[in-house]
Formats: sequence, C-alpha cells, structure tokens
Amino acid sequence: MIAEVIVDISGSEVDRVFDYSVADAPEVQRGSRVAVPFGKREIEGYVTNLKEDTDVAADKLKSIVRTLDDYPVITEEMFELMAYMRRKYHLRIVDVLRLFIPSQMRGGRVKELKKQYVSLSEEFRSKDLDEYIKPSAKAQRDVCLFLCENGETSLTEMNENFSASAIRNLISRDILKVGVREIKRTPYKNMDESSEKPHTLTPQQQSALNVVMSGQSDTFLLHGVTGSGKTEVYMQCISKALADGKGAIMLVPEISLTPQVFKSFKARFGQNVAILHSGLSAGERFDEWRRLISGEASVVIGARSAIFAPLRNVGIIIIDEEHDSSYASESNPRYRTYDVARFRADYNNCNLVMGSATPSIESYYNARIGKYRLVEMPERVNKRSLPHIDIVNMSAEFAAGNNGIFSRRLESELYECIESGNQAIIFLNRRGYSSYVMCRSCGYVAKCERCDVSLVYHKEENVLKCHYCGNRYSALDVCPNCKSAHIKRGFVGTQQVVERLAQMFPDKEILRMDNDTTQTKDSHATILQRFASRKASILVGTQMIAKGHDFPDVTLVGIVDADMSLHFNDYRSTERTFQLITQVSGRAGRDSKPGKVVLQTFTPNHYVYRFAADGDYKGFYEKEINLREVTKYPPFALIVRILVTSENEDDCFDTLKKIYGDVMEYVNAHKEDFAYAAAMKSPVKRIQSKYRMQMLARITNGADTALDAIYAATDKYRNGKTVCFVEVNPNNLS
Repeated sequence: MIAEVIVDISGSEVDRVFDYSVADAPEVQRGSRVAVPFGKREIEGYVTNLKEDTDVAADKLKSIVRTLDDYPVITEEMFELMAYMRRKYHLRIVDVLRLFIPSQMRGGRVKELKKQYVSLSEEFRSKDLDEYIKPSAKAQRDVCLFLCENGETSLTEMNENFSASAIRNLISRDILKVGVREIKRTPYKNMDESSEKPHTLTPQQQSALNVVMSGQSDTFLLHGVTGSGKTEVYMQCISKALADGKGAIMLVPEISLTPQVFKSFKARFGQNVAILHSGLSAGERFDEWRRLISGEASVVIGARSAIFAPLRNVGIIIIDEEHDSSYASESNPRYRTYDVARFRADYNNCNLVMGSATPSIESYYNARIGKYRLVEMPERVNKRSLPHIDIVNMSAEFAAGNNGIFSRRLESELYECIESGNQAIIFLNRRGYSSYVMCRSCGYVAKCERCDVSLVYHKEENVLKCHYCGNRYSALDVCPNCKSAHIKRGFVGTQQVVERLAQMFPDKEILRMDNDTTQTKDSHATILQRFASRKASILVGTQMIAKGHDFPDVTLVGIVDADMSLHFNDYRSTERTFQLITQVSGRAGRDSKPGKVVLQTFTPNHYVYRFAADGDYKGFYEKEINLREVTKYPPFALIVRILVTSENEDDCFDTLKKIYGDVMEYVNAHKEDFAYAAAMKSPVKRIQSKYRMQMLARITNGADTALDAIYAATDKYRNGKTVCFVEVNPNNLS
C-alpha cells in the first residue's frame, strides 16, 4: 500500500504530494498525521490518499516512519473543503491543512496532559495498618492513612506534603499503586457553573425561529435591533440541531465576546460546548479541539478559526455580527468565513444563519434580491425603547472655549449617571495616549523605521509604539530633526480618556479594554467580569466593547470621536461609522433603565448621524445602496487587489509590473467588464521592512472569468523574492 503525503513545509516548490510506503506503519489512514523522511531530515506530513501502486522506483521509495496520532486528524469533510479553498483562493495545500488543526500540535509542541496518581492497592485497603506498616515507620503510616481517608491523589501533591522516600518505598512494595490519568485543560474553569433553561420566546422571536427551522440548506439573514433577543433564537436553533443528533457552530467576531457567550451556552448545553479561539493556551485549544474531533462535544463557539472545527454532522452554522470585518482573513491563507461556512452548510445539508443589528450592505442587498432569506426582528425584547442619541457639535464646543476631551453635555451626563449609581461606557476606537507625535517647529512626525506609519505615544510606559510591527522607541522630549522642545501629541487615545475620567471621578474604578490591556490570557474575561459585577463604574474601550455585551446597569454611552472612522479613504467608511455607532449605542438601556448616548462629532450634519440617531437602518441602506450603484462599488462590482511585498523595492516593482502587464491585456480585451484598473504603491508603503505595491481593479461583469485571469497572472510571477496575494473586496486597502 502506498500513501500520498503532503509534507508540512510552507514552500511552493514542495506544494505537492509525495509517495511513501506504509510497510512500517500499516495503521495509516487517509487524514493521518505522520513522520516521514524528507531529504536528510525527518518531517511531519499529512496522508491525503492511499493507493495500490506508485511510479516511484522501488529503490527510491521511502517508508513512513510512524503515525503521530491514534486517529486521523483531517476528516473527509475537511479534505473536500481543502479542495474547494484551493480552487477558490489559489492556496497551497499545506496552508489550508494547517487551518484544520491547532498550530501548536504541529512539531509536537503540545500533547495530552497526563498526571500520575497514587492509591492504596486493593489488597491492603481492608487490612489493619499494623499488618503491613511498622509502628515506627511514621512517614509511611501518614501516607497510608491519608490515602485511606482521601482515596486516589495526585503523586505531585503527595510528594509536596509527605515524605517522597516513604512514598517510593511503599510503591516498590506494591502497597501503593501508581496510575496515569489524562487531565483536560478547561478554558475559563473558574466560570460560574450555573444551569439555565430555555426562555419563553416573544412572538417576534418565535416567528424568527419558525422561519429558520422551516428551511433546509438555506442562508438566513437575521436582522434584529440590539437587544431584540437574537442570542435566544440562536440557542433554540442549536437545541433543535442537538435534538436531531447533530452539532452546531457558533461564531462571534471578537475574542472579547467569547467568555460571555461561552458562559451562556455552557449554562444551557453543559459539557457539550467547546470553545476555540487564539486567546486560549496551547493546551486548552488542543484539548478543546480533541473533544470536538472525538465527538465528546458537539457545539463549538469561537472566533473566525472555529469555522474549521472538526465537527461531524453539523446541524446549523451561525455567524453572529456577520458584518464584522474580522470574518475576513487578511493574512496568509486569505479566505472569507462566509464562503467556508456556506460550503460546510451545503456539505452537511444544514442552514446558515447570519445575524446582525447592522448587516453589511452586501448582505442586506443579497437578502433583498432573494439570495438570502431575510428575517426581521425590529423590536427589543419586552418592547423596550432604543437609547436616545444626542449629537453634540464639537466645533461649537471649541468655539465656546471647551478644548477638553469631553463636551459639556457628556460631562454633565457622566456625573448624573455615576451619581445615580449606574454605569457608563466610553467608546473611542483609538488605543494608546495619542495617535502621533509631531514637532510644532519643523513638522517632523515620528515614524517606525520598519513601517511607513506614525508611532503612537503610550503614556503608561512612556514609549512610542508601532501598531503594525510592535517596535518600541523612546519617547521624544526634543525633536531629533531640529532639536526643538515644542513636541505636539496628536489625536486622543483610550489612555488619555481614562486619565481625564480619573480626575473627574477619583473615588471610582475605571477599566480600560483595548489591545494593550488584553494581552494576557483571560484578560478579556477578567475585565468584563469586573465590570459586570459592578466593581467598576466606567468602561473605556475600543471596538471590542462595541458589540454583543449585555450590562443591565449601563445607562450611558459616550462616543468621544464619532468622525474617526468616517473620513477614511474607503468606500465602506460611512457604513462602518453607522455600524459602530449603532452597535456601541446598543450597550445602553438593555434592561429596565432607559439609555442615553452622547455622540461627539465635528460634522453633525452628515447624513450618517441622522440615520444612526433615528435607528433607521433601512433609510441608511437605501441611501448607501444608491451611492454604490452610481459609483460601481460592491455589491455592484467586485474590488480586487493584487498585493506584492518584498524586502527589496526593485523586486517588488518588477514583479508587480509583470503581473500588471498580463492583467491589463485581459482588461483591454474586456473593457466593458471593468470600471477601474490601475497599479500603484500601497498607501502604507512599508510594513515590517517589506515594501508594498498593489494593483486595484473594479469588475462589474464576468467576475469569475476575470478572477481566473488575475490569479493566473499572479501565480505565473510568484518567486522567491516577492510574496503575491489576491484579495477580493478587501476590508483594508491601506
């Protein structure tokens, strides 16, 4: 028998299968992870197929050394998914296969956690202690007495509390028995283990559930306002799947949401729930993955990567906050979560549900034209009203002499909120203390040496940081260019907001939640739990606090700089501004107390704020879809970016020039299918010491054929000097 093996090396020259004999590993199956000789070394690989014959000469045919697991790690469904992703995204085999298993599993960097336990051997349990231990052997008697009373105990714990030599003596005489047991590493093990029964659905929720349950292998867009009870609908959909003997995948966009969702789902479904995301330890992620592949758990909750969970017989797939940009992978391998979810739904003949209070324009358009089935939930549970949004003109504040972070209205509302014993959330989608450092005398701006971006000042550490590569620099007291001491710090960040709030409320705890405060394991859960238990009065954060969270005592939300996402050079900037405002506003007034939102802006007359203040998604959609149709942006066109990166600027330029030449041949032959096509330097010209150049195209017709031509040109000029990627409707054009 011959095994076809793809070796675990990320290089295009070896992105193909190699034949190996299974003579030394007859237990090998399709999907097994194996160790094979490759060149002069031993390397890991995956068995993609088994066959009877090979064209490799017998004297050159090598044998698989051994299997690395007791079970295949790649399921048949994953092989089908791999083939689909290779066709659609032109990815290498091994890059796709790596998505399917925990990264630390490769190279044996994580294994099962096994512990030794000791207990009194059965024949001695009924005997009197004096029959086998001398009265003078006090240390041995203490060990035996403890195990008689407490039963099996960890050997490590016994050695810490009793004489290790006494324990060794008892083991050598077979008085103590040593056993090995696997210990499962459980995420959030300190979480409350309370159970919860299904809630009685409102008529709106029941109607939504009935529609979803009436479908089979359909895509549903569940458009429900914040607080409308979408999560309960999700749970009851999952209950139905479990009752039918099937599994469920539930995706959330932010790691910060998973502890809260996990707690709710664990209370409902118990040990049947597993969690997968990058914030877990390597051991926790590995053990949760094994619970899923073994069938011990059949509901998985997690961020984007959980779509690759090794569940068999999936009964429903749910993508919550479907509009979120995190569902598109922007690093190799690039893919869209929706595409993968739709493939798995088709493979398992199950429904795909996408939920949001602010669906993406493309998704809502697809629902309006019938590609998706639209389910509306326009009211909050118990018909509670949406929070009132008060728009504050910061230009008028500045003219009145207010140069502070907060408007007079927001300060007043904050004092009233806190004095009333309620909680507040302050949203600013900019971490750090200030977003750039500039010399007022000569205009010098501090930039990263490896990336073409401004450095951000972090006051707590008194350093400048690059948010692209992580480089750190000393803070500036004088300008390195002209030696002036007139250093200006730019836009306000979350640190500065917390500092101001601490001055306003010196006796109140204020929490900050952004990428800087959530670096350590379980930090998301710790911050959210502290705020939920009312240990803190105010939570300041970036977009990770904007969606999904449910804090009943939050009655005020302050949006410090609503314009921040509005003025990006991106066709989605208005849409993202509307989504952020609506999502973060939805954190206020979710229980019986009414909510207020103070939105600060320098452009109060922009139409996006009017629609957001009125909670009018449909009005905003009609305005936006008309603009998209006139300007030929998605969903009326497909934006394609070819991104070329290299450590050498000339190599980068030469590769893009060749690709551009081939693509433009196709464009010129099909001009009627293109609204735009051009090559240029990327807006951020260098990241992590790599130069970046790109070609952009907008395709209005014949997208599949055009994409084939674009991929063909990109694949043709791949080389060892440059890295080339094709991105479809990228979230970030910088």
